[in-house]
Amino acid sequence: MSFWDFIVYLFWFYVFFAYLMVLFKIIVDIFRDHTLNGWLKAVWLIFLLFVPILAALVYLIARGRGMTERSLADMQAARSETDQYIRSVASSSPAEEIAKAKTLLDTGAINQTEFNNLKNRAMGVTV
Repeated sequence: MSFWDFIVYLFWFYVFFAYLMVLFKIIVDIFRDHTLNGWLKAVWLIFLLFVPILAALVYLIARGRGMTERSLADMQAARSETDQYIRSVASSSPAEEIAKAKTLLDTGAINQTEFNNLKNRAMGVTV
């Protein structure tokens, strides 16, 4: 195998890999699209199975904009869910933690030693 044969082989491998990525992205989009009924999804999949390159090109031309919009909507939903989760589990500021501990101390739920331990932990002081 010569150097140029290897380069040609690499090129075709890249083209095949890119085609597979596009094909999988199209299949995921077909199942993600709630506006298509089951029969249309089946027709697209059969079309992709028997005439794959033509079907992929037709799908990208005909439904490419919707594909992008659905992808963006899913990314925005995932990001908002992630942000909401981070906000829900994020710890409060040291001042808020000390204020909560002071409230517990005032109600008698904890004693002065426990309050001092909570305050030191909120301040980041190790004893």
